[in-house]
Amino acid sequence: MNLIVNGKDVMLDDSSVSGLLAHLNIKFRVVVEKNGKIIDPDYYERENLNDGDVIEIVQFVGGG
Repeated sequence: MNLIVNGKDVMLDDSSVSGLLAHLNIKFRVVVEKNGKIIDPDYYERENLNDGDVIEIVQFVGGG
């Protein structure tokens, strides 16, 4: 399936948010937005992705 992830085209075989994060090799805590809706991290395994979904992935950075 084709997704738009942070403005870039991404091809993905897995259909879950957790599969997308694994595909992108993201192992830290992030916020994922799917088509304008924030997904609860507890649902990453169960949240299915569909062809054409627009995904935004944000990592919070602390510092001073």
